[in-house]
Amino acid sequence: MEAVLNSYIWSICYLVVLIGLSAYGIHRWSIIYLFLKHIRREVRPLGHFDDLPTVTVQLPLFNEYYVIRRLLNAVAKLDYPHEKLQIQVLDDSTDETRAVAAAECERLRALGLDIVHVHRTDRTGFKAGALENGLLTATGEFIFILDADFVPQPDVLLQSIHYFTDPKIGMVQMRWGHINRNDSMLTRIQAMFLDGHLLLEQTARCRSGRFFNFNGTAGIWRRQAIEDADGWQHDTLTEDLDLSYRAQLAGWKFEFLPEIIIPAELPPDMNGFKSQQHRWTKGSIQTCKKMLGTIWRADIPFILKVEATMHLTSNFGYLLLALLCVLMLPQTMSSHHTEGAWRTLLVDLPIFFATTVSIATFYICAQRHLNPKGWMRDMLLLPMLLSLAIGMSVNNAKGVLEALFNHQTGFTRTPKYGSAIAPAATKRRSYLPMKSLLPIIELLFAGYFAFCTSKALLAGQITSVPFLMLFFVGFSYVALKSARSWLPSFTPPSTAV
Repeated sequence: MEAVLNSYIWSICYLVVLIGLSAYGIHRWSIIYLFLKHIRREVRPLGHFDDLPTVTVQLPLFNEYYVIRRLLNAVAKLDYPHEKLQIQVLDDSTDETRAVAAAECERLRALGLDIVHVHRTDRTGFKAGALENGLLTATGEFIFILDADFVPQPDVLLQSIHYFTDPKIGMVQMRWGHINRNDSMLTRIQAMFLDGHLLLEQTARCRSGRFFNFNGTAGIWRRQAIEDADGWQHDTLTEDLDLSYRAQLAGWKFEFLPEIIIPAELPPDMNGFKSQQHRWTKGSIQTCKKMLGTIWRADIPFILKVEATMHLTSNFGYLLLALLCVLMLPQTMSSHHTEGAWRTLLVDLPIFFATTVSIATFYICAQRHLNPKGWMRDMLLLPMLLSLAIGMSVNNAKGVLEALFNHQTGFTRTPKYGSAIAPAATKRRSYLPMKSLLPIIELLFAGYFAFCTSKALLAGQITSVPFLMLFFVGFSYVALKSARSWLPSFTPPSTAV
């Protein structure tokens, strides 16, 4: 009797987790629908400025030695009247970046640019604090924000500034490109992840009138919108998401311009990718806790409240996915678990369609739009993309739990090396002490799913094997790529950059 009761409990827990994941999958289908519905609608500026407005370019930095020169050289080439342009290098660096940035600023000032080097010694508020501090001396009516690894094309301001002729527009976001997309399988999959978000989600939300967020970089803010939303705040790790919702609740409209692309660098190593994902996941849940009550009390349409809720809670999906991993074996071994046509028809197929199929369709849709002739090549990586998403679940679930239980951590920057020198730079940093037990936990999960796969094979459950292999491959790949940083490199260090 007790065994039967335990079997039912495991099955109920398993089903609840699957229903939660399915809810986010159904929401993903709605994003796909909105994207396909609105993507062909042409978006143009309301008018054109006869007299161009003043713009301040803010460049927040922290120890960006490998990319600072590339960034400043690109910004110096912006095709915008120099008398209308101010450049702020907001430098919180503690390494040699500070000296390089100061020297580069002095060189560019001699060429006639209005560029200032603002160095802080305390990092209060991290990136949000640097941006907030920069606003104190900013002279521009509009604020163009670029992270250190971005390389703007010269005409980006002239292409985008005229959208602000609509006095209701508070922020314009451009789409990220990927400088090092084809460097490795990891960077190719990261690019596919970001293409899905930056193309489908942003386009669907923007053009259907939903709230969407500034991505932290490659966007222009109307300064008045920042001030009306009570400015940059640093009580979350995603200050961009936080400010976006506050500004839109204050009545400002945002515009997303997928046709304007600003190239950037993807993290070339697994630990950099995991650090970035952990920060984004944790920060989004912090913002969810901070803003969700305000959103539901706001005088806005019900559909906006529902969409904002799904958006801000979406990273709970990683926690559900981690729980699914834990429940997989008990459910497989459960005596109550039976195979049958009715179960397949009423449970398995709808859940599979809502989860796995929605994810695959989401990324296929993005790649087909971006690369109509060559999208099939990237689709060969789709199984690995699904595996990587699974393998990242423990790392990101940790971020969710830290946010839920108010565990405070600092803003950990994503290492950037410069695309041309990334291999040499990563080699110089390839021997690092183990800072986390997560790779060990991920290896244990890989072993766990190897066992689950063998059990399925012995039980004749052949249809389960490909699904279980996604979990085994995902956890193995993430764990082993993470652990590589603990191994010494035998390449002699070089000081050349």
